[in-house]
Amino acid sequence: MLLAVDVGNTQTVFGLFDGAELTEHWRIATEARRTGDELGALVTRFLDLEPVDGICLSSTVPQLVREYEAFAARYAHAPLLVLEPGVRTGIPIRYDNPKEVGPDRLANAVAGKERYGAPCIVVDFGTSTNFDVVSPEGEYVGGVLAPGVEVSMDALFARAARLIKVDVVEPPSVIGKSTATALQSGLVYGFAGQVDGIVERIRGELEGEAPAVATGGLAELIAPHSRTISRVDPFLTLEGLRLVWERNLSA
Repeated sequence: MLLAVDVGNTQTVFGLFDGAELTEHWRIATEARRTGDELGALVTRFLDLEPVDGICLSSTVPQLVREYEAFAARYAHAPLLVLEPGVRTGIPIRYDNPKEVGPDRLANAVAGKERYGAPCIVVDFGTSTNFDVVSPEGEYVGGVLAPGVEVSMDALFARAARLIKVDVVEPPSVIGKSTATALQSGLVYGFAGQVDGIVERIRGELEGEAPAVATGGLAELIAPHSRTISRVDPFLTLEGLRLVWERNLSA
């Protein structure tokens, strides 16, 4: 079985694959100072590592890569593949400096192309809101990076003393009847409008229609209010890691 691990700046998602089937998944907070031993103690609370015969890792936190290497060797006793420059992805990368592309962005592009064809646009709602684009020729051609929902919310509360921190949930109406619901409306409908504007401009540069697929922790909250997102695929990044593992295993 394959353990796919997507380490983001805020959250880490684990997925256990039996062949092509995602059988289980877990989400925890990312802590940049965790050691390999701490990861071992944590992961073994919810996962039996005995059946795991491989681990594929995407990490946007560089210092955690070494700790996952220690975890894989000491606790999983399984080979670890880190998605990084030089790893076979099966998708040409047309970026000025390919080493700058986050591994989660590449995993999304790989899975987006495989599941939805080319061209396609993946919108990942994480610490940042990432838009990643696969061209009609099936190449990764770049994208857009924007502040994420929770980052924007935290920045607003830090600068406005009279505003209260609210849960990021769908408000009862667009017109807020309280400070809390007005903030929720601004977050939900504001980000949905941002997504639509950016996706429409990307489609204009591609000179054609391209399906937009949403993933990430807040995708199911924002996507229903977007005109341009056609589908939510919450574990697309994990699927990309599975595909990268297969493409390197058979290489």
